[in-house]
Formats: sequence, structure tokens, C-alpha cells
Amino acid sequence: MEMVTGSIEIETEKVLQNLEAILMKDGLNLTHVIKTTVYLSDLGDFSKMNQVYEKFFADNRPARACVQVAALPKGAKVEIDAIAHS
Repeated sequence: MEMVTGSIEIETEKVLQNLEAILMKDGLNLTHVIKTTVYLSDLGDFSKMNQVYEKFFADNRPARACVQVAALPKGAKVEIDAIAHS
């Protein structure tokens, strides 16, 4: 998995692409995700992050929590964890 830095949109897209790749290794996809937690270093980025997020979860809207954190590793703007079922 690769980490990229840049705009919140670029980082969100890469995070979700990485999540898709992890799921695919187990024969799953984003429709198997039932809950996500989004960590943002700036809650002001929510709208821009959400525009990208909605593209990935257009057909399946899992439960979601979104919180602002003081900082993320390696200066990231966004981190997303997910719970999926098979």
C-alpha cells in the first residue's frame, strides 16, 4: 500500500483505493463494508473528503463516524478504518 500526500481529495482517493485492494485480497469489495471511521486532521475538509467518499460508496452507504484528530501519522490529512463482513 502506498501513501500519498497532497490535497484532501487526493489523499482520500488513495486511502479508499488502498482499502479496496485490501478487501480484494480476501475476495471482498466495498459492498462488504458495514462501518467506517474517518479521521480528519481538519474537520473543515469534511465536504471535500465526502465528495470522494461518496463516489466509492455510491451503491452501499455503510454506517460512518467522522472525527477530527490533533494529528495523523506522517502528516496525513485523512485516515479511514473499516469493518467488513463476508
